[in-house]
Amino acid sequence: MENLMTTQHTPTPTTADAWRGLPAAQQPQWPDPELLREVTDGLAHAPALVFAEECDRLRERMAAVARGEAFLLQGGDCAETFAGVTADAINGKLRTLLQMAVVLTHGAAVPVVKVGRIAGQYAKPRSRPTETQGGVTLPVYRGDAVNGLAFTPVDRRPDPRRLRRMYEASAATLNLVRAFATGGYADLHQAHAWNRGFVSHSPAGRRYEELAAEIDRSLRFMAACGVDPQELRAVEFFAGHEGLLLDYEAALTRTDSRTGLRYAGSGHLLWIGERTRDLDGAHVEYFSRIRNPIAVKLGPDATADQALAYTEKLNPTAEPGRLTFVVRMGADAVRDRLPTLVAKVTAQAAPVAWVCDPMHGNTFEAPSGHKTRRFEDILGEVEGFFAVHRDLGTHAGGIHVELTGDDVTECIGGGEEVQVADLHRRYETACDPRLNHNQSLELAFLVAQMLRT
Repeated sequence: MENLMTTQHTPTPTTADAWRGLPAAQQPQWPDPELLREVTDGLAHAPALVFAEECDRLRERMAAVARGEAFLLQGGDCAETFAGVTADAINGKLRTLLQMAVVLTHGAAVPVVKVGRIAGQYAKPRSRPTETQGGVTLPVYRGDAVNGLAFTPVDRRPDPRRLRRMYEASAATLNLVRAFATGGYADLHQAHAWNRGFVSHSPAGRRYEELAAEIDRSLRFMAACGVDPQELRAVEFFAGHEGLLLDYEAALTRTDSRTGLRYAGSGHLLWIGERTRDLDGAHVEYFSRIRNPIAVKLGPDATADQALAYTEKLNPTAEPGRLTFVVRMGADAVRDRLPTLVAKVTAQAAPVAWVCDPMHGNTFEAPSGHKTRRFEDILGEVEGFFAVHRDLGTHAGGIHVELTGDDVTECIGGGEEVQVADLHRRYETACDPRLNHNQSLELAFLVAQMLRT
């Protein structure tokens, strides 16, 4: 990690800052531009949160995903909160992802690349700019990086100082993640311990205990043969988020002193969301000028020509591992809409990784007013995604899910049969519904079966 990125404070307007002259969707209406400038100037002098070498390593891992030699598991909160930056909360998400990765690795017999929706997922695009309750209309909640969740004029006022809190919360989160990932907690010998404190008597929990016992037997056999690989003692874990707030991302963009290339210093992998993927917009322009591995979310209205245009704009040198398409089309649409995109991009030999986001296309409002998702629809979209790639002879590269390590009741269905009537019991998300620990583990077992076949 010696190759720290140095700060370049005066990028030429025609290159690094070219996005500023373009339409930028989903940006907050900051009421105090001078305060915003003061905050972003401070961030421009702060240390980067991630290193260029780490981003380069993830790009190599994503190249393996694109070739079908690895599988991507990306997961975490829909929207992180400042209050959620605790050791217990981060530990819970990490061990859920570690358990899922063990299940997928065992099922697929290929490496699993682990990326969290973590340490930066504090801002959310919204379908409406305002929200009305009891005849009162206020700005919509856009994530803790912008405003507060409480429905009051003070909380809902966008505050640029929250960008600094976002940076500090992300730094604290990354410190914890790195400590957990390299300090022995992620040691594969601890596979049983990862289930401790969870509902191990659930169907998915019991299956995981059986798998952990099988891993124990394999590890004892290796030890008896005098083999104890150091790779089993730690885990490679990366952080990603939607690169939504361009003032924040630009302030943390750094130039690598080794190569002179520019990297987003806010996270290893950034993605462009469905609502900000305008080919002529500011987000695509900004992303085209950073060296990180990047992704684009594609909804049911995305066309094959648009997908090809993204490859030309964001990966003109056709570098493997640079670009990922995360498709979020819904269980009812994925089998009809996805094949044309995959076939046309593949025919042009554009090296992209294809990943399934089965969450965002399957959201609906329950009679109680809670936004929720059916586990069966989530699974149905993953099944459709795998079927399309199987039929075309291409690679189903991974899954991207919203999840938590807590026993929440936000998505209905799954092995424990969370019902609509249960939603109020532990509905804790700041934005969209997440899979709880058992639903996440159950999904991992089902995806592992798909990988085996």
